[in-house]
Amino acid sequence: MNSTFIVLREQIQNFYLVRRLSTFELRSENRNNYLGFLWELINPSIQIGIYYFVFGFGIRAGRDVPMEYLGKVKFFYWMLAGIVVWFFVSQAVLLASKSIYTRIGMISRMSFPMSVIPSVVIATKFYQHLLITALVFVILQFTHYHVSIYLIQIPYYMFSLLALTLSFSLITSTLATIVRDTQMVVQSLIRVLMYLTPILWQPNEKIIQWVFKINPLTYVVEGYRYSLLGGEWYFVHHAYYTLYFWIVVIVMFIMGSALHVKFRNRFVDYL
Repeated sequence: MNSTFIVLREQIQNFYLVRRLSTFELRSENRNNYLGFLWELINPSIQIGIYYFVFGFGIRAGRDVPMEYLGKVKFFYWMLAGIVVWFFVSQAVLLASKSIYTRIGMISRMSFPMSVIPSVVIATKFYQHLLITALVFVILQFTHYHVSIYLIQIPYYMFSLLALTLSFSLITSTLATIVRDTQMVVQSLIRVLMYLTPILWQPNEKIIQWVFKINPLTYVVEGYRYSLLGGEWYFVHHAYYTLYFWIVVIVMFIMGSALHVKFRNRFVDYL
């Protein structure tokens, strides 16, 4: 447990540093592109168009998606409200997992703790996430899913998303530094998770719905949907699922912190 408090203290004490480094990385990523930051909107827009064509028109044949308390929802709006989470997670987890071993030469000569390196990558992608979420919110205002009181849930789910991503990345970034094959495992897991999360499809069978709910990302995706589309206080009406989610996050954070603190003094040896 001591390692948990060490990592948590480092995250809090270096919050300003994380914010500065993440904004620097964000500018650096788009410095050589003619369209600059616009690519952070263009790429997701292209993917959304493809997913809607394949799953909305092709597989679902234009059928609506049933949602508790909201009735039937157009597939495009249902997908849009959930896929914003996936765009963040898929990029943040992959990049955070390799963040330490790709920067080990640089950070070994600097004084700030290595545990904040995954946080810098996650924060960089979170700025993009805020922009995409704001765009989705604006689009929904031109439908009958206008802003509602349920929107005040969104900061809670954003915090939950950050906590889940950081906890998981502490584990994967440490293991990927020790064993490079971990990165390939993470890439495969991300591909699988996309179809084990209600982002592009929603199962009707109870057993598959149960499998979906084992995945803690489902909690965040559904929370975003009910925040943006309205309908219910998801974390209240699904209190047991909320408890399950935070137990999983805390356990992963404890495991990730223990692994990180145990091996970080030997990270340079794995170069």
